[in-house]
Amino acid sequence: MKRKDIISITGDLASGQSTVAKMLANDLEYYFYHNGAYFRQLAIEKNMSVTEFGEYVEKHPEIDMQIEKSAAEYAKKNNNIVIDAKMGWYAVPESFKVYLKVDIDIAAKRAFLDPNRKNSESLPTLEAQKKDLIRRAKNDLNRYHKLYGVYRNDMSNYDFVLDTGNLTPEEVLNRIKEEYEKWKAN
Repeated sequence: MKRKDIISITGDLASGQSTVAKMLANDLEYYFYHNGAYFRQLAIEKNMSVTEFGEYVEKHPEIDMQIEKSAAEYAKKNNNIVIDAKMGWYAVPESFKVYLKVDIDIAAKRAFLDPNRKNSESLPTLEAQKKDLIRRAKNDLNRYHKLYGVYRNDMSNYDFVLDTGNLTPEEVLNRIKEEYEKWKAN
């Protein structure tokens, strides 16, 4: 399998995945391919929270498979891409595969305070946000295992794993760029 100048970024919910992926694409002047935004938009169109939509997609796997397939198809024809997708590493195995980790308490606080999430996951308390993130993560892991036969939380799937809990987005960006350059050199 020939490596391409493609970086796939996934991670725990509220790990900074989308923020850093956008920054990375901008910094490297790569195209930004964002599956998560599409997923959120579909949830909003169905008047569901992202958690409810994830459960809906479990009963309609063709939606999930089409979302992931679109990343693979785009990557076949293009180069210089940052893919922000939960299964981007699986859809585009020739990419530099990054997983961002974060403690659930930090994730819940980030998600709860993020104004961009309010239209698709408005929760009344920090504790409710934490419970929702745990529920979503469990549902996602089960769905991906059932659909693709893989465990997204198996860190051996990735070229680089980083805990973002105590790092700024800029620090995460710089660490990914360092590791990406090493990966390309090998």
